[in-house]
Order: sequence, then structure tokens, then C-alpha cells
Amino acid sequence: MKEILNQLIEHKTLSQDQARDVLKDLASGAYNTSQVAAFMTVYLMRSITVDELRGFREAMLELCIPVEIAEYDAMDLCGTGGDGKDTFNISTLSSFVVAGSGQNVAKHGNTGVSSICGSSNLLAYFGYEFTNDISEIRRSLDEAGICFLHAPLFHPAMKNVAPIRKELGVKTFFNMLGPMVNPSFPAKQLVGVFSLELARLYAYLYQESEAKFSILHALDGYDEISLTGSFKMISNGGEKLYSPQNLGLEKLTPESIKGGETVEESAKIFENILKGKGTSSQNQVVIANSAAALVTANPELSFQDAVAKAEDVLLSGKALQVFNGLLNPKTKVSLA
Repeated sequence: MKEILNQLIEHKTLSQDQARDVLKDLASGAYNTSQVAAFMTVYLMRSITVDELRGFREAMLELCIPVEIAEYDAMDLCGTGGDGKDTFNISTLSSFVVAGSGQNVAKHGNTGVSSICGSSNLLAYFGYEFTNDISEIRRSLDEAGICFLHAPLFHPAMKNVAPIRKELGVKTFFNMLGPMVNPSFPAKQLVGVFSLELARLYAYLYQESEAKFSILHALDGYDEISLTGSFKMISNGGEKLYSPQNLGLEKLTPESIKGGETVEESAKIFENILKGKGTSSQNQVVIANSAAALVTANPELSFQDAVAKAEDVLLSGKALQVFNGLLNPKTKVSLA
């Protein structure tokens, strides 16, 4: 690691093979915590290259426990996090809306590192038990149209890194990797990223695959459609700039989509929205991101029609039914 750190300190970059090998060694516990922290810190101070990102991703996917569910044609909705905006759990809510629309979802998630409440924190609060049992994952897809893939169960090699990430408490290149290493290898994916530079790196890598993809970045820094201004959407069909008005939705204030300051507060916001008690702003931002996923899964669908479909699913309670179907009977959240 000393040679690698010296190379990076001298403003040199890693080749794809070097990046892959370093991450494998890092995951195996070959380096001490100070070396790992120093390595991760490098990418807070300079941009990652395509070769480095490709190499890191390659290592993560080689080391993961694969989830064989290709026949379900499930898509993932996942953001990098790390945008520092502290919104509520928009992509998690959108996952239930998309599943309620008839598109199976394999949601890849984790506990919060640079945020208070990640998708895993949220589901754990409601009593969901994380599993890597393939029969339980299939049952979840059969009954609810969604499964949840808690990242540590499928990337066990990362156990050496998790405590260091938690202690650092800031975004690292692992935030950049999260959406790209879903162990079910989805053929459809909606990804939110915290910078336009990263959006273009992602687009470059996704174009090398056969997946249907869309990459979202709000121009004011959100890793999702925030409706607080215009956003870029890069997909198989190219790059487009949208405004809230293009979707038939209102422009929102940052304050109107803030998350809770604790897991409990975040869970209450999540539950209220699923129960149809969300504010207009909260509902609109979930609908917008859900619509982007539906358009990604079915490019022939117009954004306006996708918005209408997502709105119906959320406000009719279908998304709540999907959530109930994911949980065991003792922990279901009801409309009452």
C-alpha cells in the first residue's frame, strides 16, 4: 500500500488492474486501518478516473455473493448519497411506487454513512429482517414485486472497510460504487449521483453494458430529482435537461424535502408519505423519481404518463401494499 499511496500523492492515477487488485487486497484485510483511511481520503481530494472506477467495480462484483433472479427482470433505484442535502428517503419510497406499478424491483441498500438514515436503517426500524436467502428473496418478489438486498450481506469482503467508513463519516469512493455493484446484476437501473462529473463517468461505464439505464443529477447538487431546479438525465438515448415544469410539477424549496434528524423522524416521514399523508412537495418529489424509473424501464412511456401512473400508485395506497408485502405480518404498517 505504501507504493500505491506514494503514487497517488504524486498526483498519478491507478490503472484498471491496479485499482481492482488494491480493492481486493483492501477487502481481504491486507492493509491497516490508517492505510485504508488514507487511501479513501485521496478520492475526497481529487477526481476518480474511469479506469479506477471500472477496476473498483470489477473487484466488488467479483467478490460479491451473486443473486440469481434474472427471470424477474427487476430494476434497481439507488443513489450514491454524499450530496450533503439531507433529504428524506426518496429513492426508497420510489422503489415501492415502481413495484406497485408492476415493474419488479431489486433494491440495493445500506445503512447511512454520510447521512442519518439510509434505506437499511429505515427498513430495520420497521422490523424488516435482512436476508441473503435466495428462496426468501424470490418469495418477496413473487408476493410483493420487490426484494431488498442489504449490501453487507452480499459484499462480505467489505466488513474490513465498514467500520472505517463509519468513523470517517464522509462520502468516499464507496459511495460512488454502491449503485454500480448490485449483486443481482440488474438489466434496468436508475442511478442518482452527486456530481455531473460522476454522472458522465457512470454513463461511460453503463454504455459498455447492455443495461437500460438512466443517471440523474440535479444541477443544484442533489443525487436525485429534487424539483428544486433543473436536472440532467443521461440514458441510453442521450443526455437531456429537464425542469420541474417539463414534468408538469411545481418547483420546490430545499426545506420542503428535508429528511428527519433521527432515524425515528425519517421513518415517520416515510410512513406518512406511504399512508397518503405526505405534503404536496414530498409526494411530488417521490412521483418525479418514480416516473424517471418507469421511463427508464419502458422508454416508450412518456414522462407525463409516467408521472400520472406513479401518482396513482402512491396516492391509491398501492405502494403501501407493496411495503406491507415486503415485511412480515407482525410488522406491517396499515392504512389505519
